Amino acid sequence: MKSIFRLDEYKVLFYRILLVYFFYFIARLLFYVFNSEIVEVASISEFLQISYHGLAFDTTAILYINGLFILLSILPFFINTKPKYQKVLFYLYFISNLIFFSFNFVDFIYYKYNFSRLTLAAWDILKHEEAKGGMLFRFLITYWHVFLLYIIVSVFWIFLYQKVKVKQNLVETGKTKYVAKSILGFLIIATLSIGGIRGDFKKSTRPINLVDANQHVKKAQQADLVLNSPFTFLRTLGVKSFKKTEFNIPESVVEENFQPIKFYKSNSPSSPNIVLIITESMGREYIGAFNKNSNIKDYVSYTPFLDSLAKESLIFTNAYANGYKSIHGMSSILSGIPSFKDAFTSSPYAKQKIESLVSCLKDKGYDTSFFHGAPNGSMGFLGYGNILGFDHYYGMTEYGNDKDFDGSWGIWDEPFMQFMNQTISKKKAPFFSTIFTVSSHEPYVVPEKFRNKIPKGTNPMHQPVGYTDYAFKKFFESAKKESWFENTIFIITADHCNLVNYTEEYTDKIMNRTAIPILFFSPKYNLKGENKELAQHIDIFPTVMDMIGYNKPFRSWGRSLVAKNEKVKPYLINHISGLYNFARGNYICAFDGKVAVGFYDIKDKKQLHNLIGKRNQEMNNLEIGCKAFIQDYFNRIIDKKLTAK
Repeated sequence: MKSIFRLDEYKVLFYRILLVYFFYFIARLLFYVFNSEIVEVASISEFLQISYHGLAFDTTAILYINGLFILLSILPFFINTKPKYQKVLFYLYFISNLIFFSFNFVDFIYYKYNFSRLTLAAWDILKHEEAKGGMLFRFLITYWHVFLLYIIVSVFWIFLYQKVKVKQNLVETGKTKYVAKSILGFLIIATLSIGGIRGDFKKSTRPINLVDANQHVKKAQQADLVLNSPFTFLRTLGVKSFKKTEFNIPESVVEENFQPIKFYKSNSPSSPNIVLIITESMGREYIGAFNKNSNIKDYVSYTPFLDSLAKESLIFTNAYANGYKSIHGMSSILSGIPSFKDAFTSSPYAKQKIESLVSCLKDKGYDTSFFHGAPNGSMGFLGYGNILGFDHYYGMTEYGNDKDFDGSWGIWDEPFMQFMNQTISKKKAPFFSTIFTVSSHEPYVVPEKFRNKIPKGTNPMHQPVGYTDYAFKKFFESAKKESWFENTIFIITADHCNLVNYTEEYTDKIMNRTAIPILFFSPKYNLKGENKELAQHIDIFPTVMDMIGYNKPFRSWGRSLVAKNEKVKPYLINHISGLYNFARGNYICAFDGKVAVGFYDIKDKKQLHNLIGKRNQEMNNLEIGCKAFIQDYFNRIIDKKLTAK
């Protein structure tokens, strides 16, 4: 009788798991190839070092996904080398592995838009879309090369798996010894698996998490190369990021840094109409007026109308988004509530009384409306709009003409903005109307009649940007003819950036990956000039309240961008690559949720030189300020204190 010890099986099991590691390395390499302009790696040796540190995160994901496969491969209660049993293991192995492995391929493309590995938060977008199947089909067509690459890699994986098989050399008479000698192997493999899932074999206080990737890199963006997408997805399952955070920061420090309850008194009460335009993906880099002093070589603007409008407007050329998704932008801009790891709007705390532009302007007798040319309810806008209390919602249903549907997201910007103009022109002043545009977005197409009229540029985003700029032009031409136009404040911004690979100014600099425009225009009010101070989405709410002389206290973490005696110093807070980024004064603080892990000169937007070893008092104060914001943010949300009352 041949050997009945399971060494041969363990060797095959080791080979099969080793294959998973190999293909995770291939996925990491491909992720870098697709995103090399964002994730900077100086050399092959640096990439290999990053890959080495990534092994711990790969191990956790691989053992989670293959736990059942490993268990069924080493169970000591019966002989499992039989062909039928091995076939079951084959299907279990590839069904579980290839599903999660595909997440890496999603991030080859998706990472360019949110600068973060795939997490459960991605469902926040998809769950509000009715045509999920249609969207998936369109993405497969648009990114067919990625899908084909996934198929090729998967087939190669299956080929390698089948090259090594378990020898069928065991007989039933050896079953007793087979089981007895298997127990030791079972215990060893189980122990190693538990340690691997946790990320180490030490007595660590917790399993490794997303933020742990940052301790292995020199540049913050490289942390996403250390990670893998199955790991980030699995680690966010069931995680509730909205919980009270106590840093024992006194209320006086919170008040000194942010003055969460605002009350501006410098302007007399007034009731101008407010038109807020949130432009899909319109990063600052595309607009010439916001880059005239950036010294970008051979810079080309794709927004001639916005450039001309900016000359008659108050613009903020150092402004940033607080998040990286559309729904993040909506909550930050309209209600001054940023989103960090997860969207506030998807948390259990979104459905509460929230002080916002909507509530405060309704308090002053404004008619409030929200326009979005997509299918009603898309992106979660209708739900959050109802929470904020908009009087009217106008979507694709109210537009009523599907002939103007772009085939992907909604009604083309030009006709839908004309629809908005016609609708608000029938309203009684004062009114507050917000529109969220849709056309300047993937799949980067414009209406047929504009394809040879608008420059294509050097980036797929350029022509859609030019089309949306044209839509702005036609909207303002029509609005000027209306009686309400003269007494209106227009605000133009973007929800987030898109394809920031046009210039090194925006590709290489981490801060600039959330760089957006903020523009205020009014025919009546004296709003002109360029402001270079730090500005952010959450500043729009208090700025409007200050402009119109709102005569009541209100809750806001932002600051008025026009106040002469604003007590809150210019600052920025957002969440990139698993870290909070808090910028103010001379420095940027990178904060992992517990402690500062980096300080960078404010001019070092690439965040190449970590100054944490040279801490000074300003850096210490910056960390305290970051903690104060996070503490007050989560406590107010959870305690349902998002109003001044």
